[in-house]
Amino acid sequence: MGVTFDSEKQMFVFDFGHDGAEDIINLTGDGYQVKAFGRCFYYGYEFSEQVDGNVRSAFINYVKFAKNLQDNPDLTDFIKNAIDNLGKKINLYDYNLVVMPESSSKVNQYMLRYIYRFAQPTLRKMELVKALPANISFDMDAYTEQYLDDVLEDGRPRYTEAQKEEARQSINKMLDLIHQKDYFTIAKDVKKSRFRPYMMDFLKFATEADEKLCASIRQQNVLIIDDVTTSGSTLNEILRTLRILNEDNEITIFSLLGRKDLMAEAL
Repeated sequence: MGVTFDSEKQMFVFDFGHDGAEDIINLTGDGYQVKAFGRCFYYGYEFSEQVDGNVRSAFINYVKFAKNLQDNPDLTDFIKNAIDNLGKKINLYDYNLVVMPESSSKVNQYMLRYIYRFAQPTLRKMELVKALPANISFDMDAYTEQYLDDVLEDGRPRYTEAQKEEARQSINKMLDLIHQKDYFTIAKDVKKSRFRPYMMDFLKFATEADEKLCASIRQQNVLIIDDVTTSGSTLNEILRTLRILNEDNEITIFSLLGRKDLMAEAL
């Protein structure tokens, strides 16, 4: 693929005409397509096996947090090559709706614009946004009614007023800690924990119009795009959010960077 890491200068070097053992990343081939339950998964690039975790993390950050893609022709060509490769595998004109999660990365927006060059005006955009930790709330009234105000068989209150107040203070302290965290920290903490079932609704439609658009799509094909797949949880959440789509729809998921084993986990 021609992307190497210069350890002395601590920088990534792009040479798309080069293909060698020292390349840190490779454009995926046909072996990186997985079909299950009517959904196709594609990855644009996968890291070479010899790449250590520090270099992998540094490159992911380099891609996700690039500020001005227009001033970075190496990165834009990197993205274009992946989309061009995708276009050879699927017919982008066959897709009626493009879905992508909102993120701080500019890559998703650039990928969308580049895809539009192939298929406009048939493609339509729908955004799913991550719920910010600062917006997480707790229904104290419902909790009080269902639990704190519970009574024993003889009619006596199960909890004293002091115990109720202690529970409320503990919950408020917990919320304060959650509100101080960023989304990615929370997602990392809960993605494989027993608390995961309680954290499923971290994606929602960006606007009411997007939600209505999704509800109106029944027999149309959907392309989901994302910049980086690290845990597979975002892809899983997108599929869950789109559950109102007819199961006969062709849903294709494309990630610029990913791992083949996570593709299978996302199923």
